[in-house]
Amino acid sequence: MRCVGKGMIGASLLVVAGGAAAQSSVTLYGVADTFIQYLGNGAVHSFSERSGGNTGSNFGLKGIEDLGGGLKAVFTLENGFNIANGGFFIDSTAMFYRQAWVGLSHENYGSLTLGRQYQPTFWAVYPSDPFRGNELLSPLSAAASNVDRHTIATQSASGRTSNSIVYQSPTIGGLKLYAMYGFSATVTQPVPQTVGNMLDVALTYSGYGFYAGLAYQNQHASTMTIPGLPAALNLLGTERFTGALGYRIGIVNLQMNYTYNRSKDAPANSLAARLDATHSYSIAEVGATIQATAADTIEIAGIQREARGIHDNALGVELGVDHSLSKRTSLYARAGYMKNNGMATMSWPGITVSAPNASQTLVALGMTHRF
Repeated sequence: MRCVGKGMIGASLLVVAGGAAAQSSVTLYGVADTFIQYLGNGAVHSFSERSGGNTGSNFGLKGIEDLGGGLKAVFTLENGFNIANGGFFIDSTAMFYRQAWVGLSHENYGSLTLGRQYQPTFWAVYPSDPFRGNELLSPLSAAASNVDRHTIATQSASGRTSNSIVYQSPTIGGLKLYAMYGFSATVTQPVPQTVGNMLDVALTYSGYGFYAGLAYQNQHASTMTIPGLPAALNLLGTERFTGALGYRIGIVNLQMNYTYNRSKDAPANSLAARLDATHSYSIAEVGATIQATAADTIEIAGIQREARGIHDNALGVELGVDHSLSKRTSLYARAGYMKNNGMATMSWPGITVSAPNASQTLVALGMTHRF
């Protein structure tokens, strides 16, 4: 009888657990991505193995709990890693470098989340980049993350913000609103930096094969410690104005985006002013994504980054091909060229240009597996 009692209690617990499981779920997901790269960097030529050329290698957990009445608790924890050596991607101190947030979502009113999150500007421009903002091989990422002599004190968009509060509206008639406020944060990698508070607002529209996105970002002043400088560099308050478009015609999706980064005036005698590192700059990209077959996608993009008030500019072009072996596994190839003029130093992220006015040629062959 004692054994029967224990069995009945165990069965009851299973029923309760089953009921709870029906109301909530946690999903493990990820990407393993690696590629072999040839780089012609001025007179220097090299081969290397790298991680995340199509989609950043990552694994994550996302969960949802139904609280009733259309309200849900949601969270995402997403790590970035380097599959070539097994280490963390970019920041070795951040376990969940890509995303780490929790919040509430309602089917009628949208979501409110807190943590490390993608910026509204990122979501506005993402559909307009043929290479989907990839952190290593997208020419748009190369232009956005570039640090050069005359614009180093004009802050660049990072795509993600820590200590942030984000609201996303439901999609109504194809329109969606994103709004974010990020509090100041301190990071140590890739260089020590204190990031100022940030306001970011974006509005997107999708419908009838057409996409449009508008975004405004206001980044407060901050500081960055750069080896070789006599003191921490004061980074100026920077406003960013972004517009993005896309239009699908048959198998071709035409895409373009434009961002203007306008810096505040540098304080007199500040390090930024003495270095003349305060110029505003613009980034323009045009391209297309072509669904050649059910398994083959072709991407092409041209990019220009231009600093205002001086003769520093950079041009780039890139061609990509993706071939799906299955729903989860694909092969890809990339070929690109960049040319810097003046003191511009645009390059694919993680690569330093060899000399002023140098050109770069890149060829990559890789594999992506999703799980």
